[in-house]
Amino acid sequence: MGNLNVDVGERLKKIREIKGLSQRELAKKAGVTNSTISMIEKNGVSPSVSSLKKVLSGIPISIGDFFTLDLENLQPEQVVYRVAEQPELGSDGVSLKLIGAGFKDRIMDVMHETYPPGADTGAEMLQHEGEEGGVVIRGEVELTVGLEVYQLKAGDGYYFSSNRPHRFRNLSDQDCEIVSANPPG
Repeated sequence: MGNLNVDVGERLKKIREIKGLSQRELAKKAGVTNSTISMIEKNGVSPSVSSLKKVLSGIPISIGDFFTLDLENLQPEQVVYRVAEQPELGSDGVSLKLIGAGFKDRIMDVMHETYPPGADTGAEMLQHEGEEGGVVIRGEVELTVGLEVYQLKAGDGYYFSSNRPHRFRNLSDQDCEIVSANPPG
């Protein structure tokens, strides 16, 4: 147990940096002084379990995870995708921006869709595996699912099985924006 101090200091610094926290930010969140964080990270002090728990509460991380996480393989995951990081997948005037394109093994496609006046997903009905849902953020859209035709306005949402033939059309004179989710592919 002689090298426990080295592990605590190094681990605290690594986890704090992975979380994107400065020493000052962590100290403030944990309710301790900056020098406490600095001393622990430099292995100048060996914190008691209770003071280590207090510091870890500012991250937050449990004491168990603190000692057992595989830090070498723990990479910070991208959470925010700015407009410039959203690839454009649309065509024929319809904008389909994919949010989270670089997310490893993602299980859903979240799309920011924009249909200008007169735009639609095509004369041929869409049909594919999975389910899809969304909400109209601005404007209006005509949604056809099977033989049913629906008019959706801002605030209206939809959710259906994607193996049913479907189509989106903007018959209004203003842009329609939708945020939707469905399985990748």
